[in-house]
Amino acid sequence: MMLFNSLSYILVFLPFVFFSYLYLTKNNHFVSAKILLLLSSIFFYGMWKPKYVSLLILSLIINYAIGTQLKQVKHRKIFLIVGIVINVGILCFFKYTYFLIENMNYIAGTSFHVSEYILPLAISFFTFEQITYLFYCYNSNTVSLLDYSLFITFFPKLIAGPILYPEEMIPQYVNKENKTIDARNIEAGLNLFFTGLFKKVVIADTLAAVAINGYDKMGELTMITSWATALSYTLQLYYDFSGYTDMARGAALLFNIHLPFNFDSPYKSTNIQEFWRTWHITLSRFLRKYIYIPLGGNKISGSKTYLNLITVFLIGGLWHGAGWTFILWGLLHGVAMAVNRMWQTTEHKMNKYLGWFLTFNFVNITWVFFRAKDFSAVVKILTGMSGYYEIREILATRELNLNMIIAALKNSLHNFRLTFDSAASYYYYIFILAGSLIFSIFFKNTNSISKDKVPSYTDTFTFLVLTIVSMVYVFYDINVSKPFLYFNF
Repeated sequence: MMLFNSLSYILVFLPFVFFSYLYLTKNNHFVSAKILLLLSSIFFYGMWKPKYVSLLILSLIINYAIGTQLKQVKHRKIFLIVGIVINVGILCFFKYTYFLIENMNYIAGTSFHVSEYILPLAISFFTFEQITYLFYCYNSNTVSLLDYSLFITFFPKLIAGPILYPEEMIPQYVNKENKTIDARNIEAGLNLFFTGLFKKVVIADTLAAVAINGYDKMGELTMITSWATALSYTLQLYYDFSGYTDMARGAALLFNIHLPFNFDSPYKSTNIQEFWRTWHITLSRFLRKYIYIPLGGNKISGSKTYLNLITVFLIGGLWHGAGWTFILWGLLHGVAMAVNRMWQTTEHKMNKYLGWFLTFNFVNITWVFFRAKDFSAVVKILTGMSGYYEIREILATRELNLNMIIAALKNSLHNFRLTFDSAASYYYYIFILAGSLIFSIFFKNTNSISKDKVPSYTDTFTFLVLTIVSMVYVFYDINVSKPFLYFNF
């Protein structure tokens, strides 16, 4: 697999495609330039598992054929439904067959055996984009096979989004201004790319070590260790996924393609609805447009609206993974959205600081269900976060006083420090944890980087420092190249 944070991608693949594309467009070979991007994207995908390239190409052929027929057949809606069922069916076959058989065996006491398939990379993302394309064709839009194929496979966003609509991307191919060299896009793209790289290799991968240790390696966790574990994953996921999105948007800008925002400072949110308007924005809008609104949205009775919200988030949980922890995670967020909507129907207003505190902690705690491999890991983390072991220790002494509480907390902190190889690594982790938390709550995000503006000297210097530090990490493999977390979904 050729990762965005690998030397082969940064120093070989991306520069080769970029300069080849520039050469072709400069000499007015625009069709050849698009073919170059298409072939490069398929090659990029094939670096993971070459055998699944055929699945990607087959998906392209099937959906393009269906999309073409949607303009001609008499019963267009039925044909559209068939196309959606085919796409969802392929996704379900690879993603949920093993999960369904395993649960059926458990419930019915049967012993059916099916091998667990390796989930084809990006199938969850390009399946949703194929569905948006079918709706695009249903509304009587036509595109060439080349433009359609490039829309689906464009390598910067192929693996983990953002999830695009055809009308957002395809028109950019034919825009005359996008066929020329744009220094502003190149500068903004490089700034975005290396900012995302910094977020991934310096912040996310540093926090990952604590999250992995707490979730997967350790037994009973003290309160401080469990909170550090949960918080590390909460921040790791944000900086990992938003870092990927920044790198995707930055790489796309090199080719004059503007991809939509996918994050807008979600950890600043003061309620759960605001969180889902700013977290994985393109997934949220897809679920809203193609599931929530067709179910009736909020234009029906209150109880049905709440049921629709919960249904959408259950589907969102299942989309992320075939497991009961994902289903419960989706259910919890669906219920939270319903409760938030109930609250909005009252005349009460919540203090924004209290709203932020409740929202952040709810999100932080529910990420435990999202990250844990099974419910035993959920119980382990949540038990530790509750302070159960410290409370048990205090009660065992039969002396409940402030000194005993302070002593228990000091012991909890001491046990957490022992999980690090050295004092230096511990303090470095604290610095990254505190810094990343502060930046995610109090500072502006990277969305403004790609807007038309002249960067200040301070901006340029900052991006230069981020680039140098990131490349040092990549060259020396300080955190060891790790796949992006959303590659698993």
